[in-house]
Amino acid sequence: MNRDEGSSGRGTFPPVTILKGIGPKIMVHLQRLHIHTVQDLLFHLPIRYQDRTRIRQIGTLQPGDECVLLGTVDHSEMVYRKRRMLLVSVSDGTGRILLRFFHFNKTQQENLAPGVSVRCFGEVRRGVSSLEMVHPEYEIQRTPDAIRVEDHLTPIYPTTEGLHQLALRRVTLQALRWAEGDGAPDLDLLPEFPEIDGCQASVIEALKFVHRPPPEADTQALAAGTHVMQRRLAFEELLAQRLSLFKLRLRMQRQPAVSIAPQGRLYAQLIETLEFALTSAQQRVINTVFADLKKNYPMLRLVQGDVGSGKTLVAIAACLQVIEAGYQAVVMAPTEILAEQHLQNFSGWLAPLGVQLAWLSGRMTSSQSNEMKARISSGSAQAIVGTHALFQQGVSFRNLALVVVDEQHRFGVHQRLALREKGVQGVGSPHQLIMTATPIPRTLAMTAYADLDYSVIDELPPGRMPVSTIAVPHERRHEVVRRVANACRRDQQAYWVCTLVEESEALQCQAAENVYQELSALLDEVTVGLVHGRMKSQEKNAVMRDFACGRIDLLVATTVIE
Repeated sequence: MNRDEGSSGRGTFPPVTILKGIGPKIMVHLQRLHIHTVQDLLFHLPIRYQDRTRIRQIGTLQPGDECVLLGTVDHSEMVYRKRRMLLVSVSDGTGRILLRFFHFNKTQQENLAPGVSVRCFGEVRRGVSSLEMVHPEYEIQRTPDAIRVEDHLTPIYPTTEGLHQLALRRVTLQALRWAEGDGAPDLDLLPEFPEIDGCQASVIEALKFVHRPPPEADTQALAAGTHVMQRRLAFEELLAQRLSLFKLRLRMQRQPAVSIAPQGRLYAQLIETLEFALTSAQQRVINTVFADLKKNYPMLRLVQGDVGSGKTLVAIAACLQVIEAGYQAVVMAPTEILAEQHLQNFSGWLAPLGVQLAWLSGRMTSSQSNEMKARISSGSAQAIVGTHALFQQGVSFRNLALVVVDEQHRFGVHQRLALREKGVQGVGSPHQLIMTATPIPRTLAMTAYADLDYSVIDELPPGRMPVSTIAVPHERRHEVVRRVANACRRDQQAYWVCTLVEESEALQCQAAENVYQELSALLDEVTVGLVHGRMKSQEKNAVMRDFACGRIDLLVATTVIE
């Protein structure tokens, strides 16, 4: 995120090319790391540190240590085994270590001659007969006065191929010095520095510490990301993020949208036809959505609720308001099965009210698709249900004012933007109502970063049994199979969902087919069905109808059933 968005316009940062040594070649590498300005460079923070502030005695070293040591070359030889190597034995009076080089030239071999004093840095490893360092950084010590160590911990930055750590350290140091100059923009967003664990530090003080920690710094806290100076930067970043969201909300409210405020005649008719009463949570969310629709800027609301909590009815209520006002509403789902389920629900509730529905799917024939597109563009279709086919360039709406998206995390950002741009021509963006049954991390992230308003249907209709979630180890799989079989014999039904950590439709389908064969062989008295994303639409519909009618006891499926 660009912190300039939350800086109230108090000055911008110049391009990183103002720093010495950054030419076109290095700039290409920095751009790969998304470093374009001096500010970007300042906030490109180290991922770890090396301690080069003190010289360790060889006799104290342990495998895994990264350290500086000073010793004298006792022996140097080039050997030929599986590959050419230069082996250099170094001691300091407390112990001996082997330096191993695979890539070297004649000059290096001559410089590392017996009797030469050498200072080197590297990771200590356990060798065949002694400790060793492989390809350490080293420097020949010509005189005792030339021995030096760093005065701060050495930062290790995220980098890319072709960009050396030395180059990053050099330009970062320049950036820190530039930021302390009189002409640099103020990095702090608050007039007074916040106090964190008794420490009040400016952003530049925190940046200097994190980029160049002193030798006595708490390295464990730095490694864990919990040091007070790192938390100071985290505070500033969160503050900038919140200010950016506030500016984003103001910008969204300046975008025009159709104000929807009908009398509610269709919604009242819908309520009269229901054989049950809305829950208080449903009514609360519906009232909130109606209030959003009355505004002259786009609604952008996420409605979260468990399966069976009544999210679909909230969406139908929103659609009826828009349709009664003379506009179109679209309902979009990520899979054909879910879209068809919405079509059936919407048809059952909206058709008796005289609402004209249309259905658009990528698996339609050309003639069917063209017919639906004509109805949509003419406006004769008031509510449109479909899948990603609604994104196609050939699909145009006459006066789209509401987009309902189910399980939005399954759609890409560009797909959602494409549908949003199909709103009422000359009036503005359509309102957006987003539904999800599971507030997965990405959806929560969208709430934070895309400025979604958030409503929860936290009440189930009367008579619904609470859902129990139990994790069972694979070793008890046979118990799960037995319990499912017993439930099916009592005329109950079950899903067996095959998921994978890495999303792959082909692998998921193969896993489901294997489980289907396994359970069919184990459960003679149980009717087992199978559904996955690679089946034809007619096949999936037939299986789902059989399951709904009770002709299938156990349905093995991939996540397509979501």
